[in-house]
Amino acid sequence: MDIVKELHSLLAKQPSAPFLFVGSGFSRRYIGLEDWDGLLERFCTGGKPYGYYKSSANQDTPTAARLLAEEFYNYWWSDNSFEEKRKQNQDRIINKTSPLRLEISEYLAGISAEATPLAEYNHELEALAKCDVDGVITTNWDLLLERIFPSYKVYIGQKELLFSNPLSIAEIYKIHGCCSDPQSLILTDGDYADYNERNAYLAAKLITIFVEHPVIFIGYSLTDPNIRALLKSVAACIGTENITKLQNNLIFLDRNEEASGPTIETAYLQFETTQIPAKVVKTKDFALAYQAIAMFERQMPAKVLRFCKERVFEIVKGTTPEKKIAVVDFESIEDPSSIEVVFGIGVASSLGQQGYVAISVDDLFEDLILNTKKYNAKHILEITLPALSSGVKFVPIYKHLRAVGIKTLDQYKISGLKCDRFMRKLSSEFTSNASLANLKKYENMGTAEFLLTASESEIFSLLPLLNNVRTKALGEYLNENFENIMSGKYKYQYRRIMAFYDWLKYGFEPQ
Repeated sequence: MDIVKELHSLLAKQPSAPFLFVGSGFSRRYIGLEDWDGLLERFCTGGKPYGYYKSSANQDTPTAARLLAEEFYNYWWSDNSFEEKRKQNQDRIINKTSPLRLEISEYLAGISAEATPLAEYNHELEALAKCDVDGVITTNWDLLLERIFPSYKVYIGQKELLFSNPLSIAEIYKIHGCCSDPQSLILTDGDYADYNERNAYLAAKLITIFVEHPVIFIGYSLTDPNIRALLKSVAACIGTENITKLQNNLIFLDRNEEASGPTIETAYLQFETTQIPAKVVKTKDFALAYQAIAMFERQMPAKVLRFCKERVFEIVKGTTPEKKIAVVDFESIEDPSSIEVVFGIGVASSLGQQGYVAISVDDLFEDLILNTKKYNAKHILEITLPALSSGVKFVPIYKHLRAVGIKTLDQYKISGLKCDRFMRKLSSEFTSNASLANLKKYENMGTAEFLLTASESEIFSLLPLLNNVRTKALGEYLNENFENIMSGKYKYQYRRIMAFYDWLKYGFEPQ
């Protein structure tokens, strides 16, 4: 099973980029951080072993954390080894749990800054850093995610998330607190009681994310009590009649790969009379999943989209922008707070050249096959195509070249256009995974007959290799089936065939 293709196909059907939901297993995997019990055991410096606190708490870790914190409080105030820290932090001690919070936070901040990723997983982190996800939700306290996504805005704690205006793009939600703010840590049973009281409000705040985005859980199991509690609250908010809206939106990464290799399976989270479906990706190598996530196409990076969305939100609230306008490259801006965002409203035919940056790959194919968009070919070649993400390789180009009078390769070379990555010279470049054995049975068949006879997988793998493909028959097939193609599971494979049609019909004349 090619889980990269299968997972990408699953994500490609979603209207928005993924969110990651990251748990403690993530930091254990990549920087060797202790689990919660192991972390608490590190601070049993008063003479009693951690087992004493855990057994006193009837094996409940948050209660054990409170008992440990209360005894650690006395030790911290009396032991000479903490004398300098007492001088520096005594104004931050607001209750008996504060010293333990301070020490845990200092330890995690150091680990986050200095820890080198475990060598066997370094390739996974490199793959993850290339993922332009809409955001991350995490219960972790460390700063590893901030290292991976340095440009994302961070919201710390449940309260900050509830009483702020997150934009659901290029953001990290640290719902259990962060070591950069020791008092924010959800550490003790008292913290959890307060957190659980607000869980329904948190679920309501996050409900749009769960319904509109695929959410990929990393470092959690299906049985994790924190995840189950939150998903139960989400289900309560949307109602049992809308549970199907979560279909294919919940995806868990599981390192317990089957003996037969990586698989994607369906599982169900049972809550009394409610079942929530979820996908489980079982693989030892999470880089495969990260590669599928990175294939999600967007016109602009998440950090740029968040910046624009933030500025529009400020305008809606009543912010008055300064009367200064300049066109600059976003990446060259050192202080983003110094600029404003301008947007306009108008009919499509009246929009300025800048509107061509927002044209999507799907728009280009619709224009090619249905001829409905009436685009300015010059703007498409000079603005739209260069702005597409580096992962896009198959788009209609020759129709627009022909429209501006470029009919030969020599004419293109002197045009100054920068569209080389979208150009193909041979029909075989429009296919992959072609089986020559399957091709043989169709070699004497006409285009129309082939399109009626062949399976979908054979069409997008074999069609460009057939002799004398007729553009009229292919154009009619693509026109009649366009809506099904663009909503089907083979949408991305069919892009090759539509780009082949563009090359076949409008390609360069022989010289």
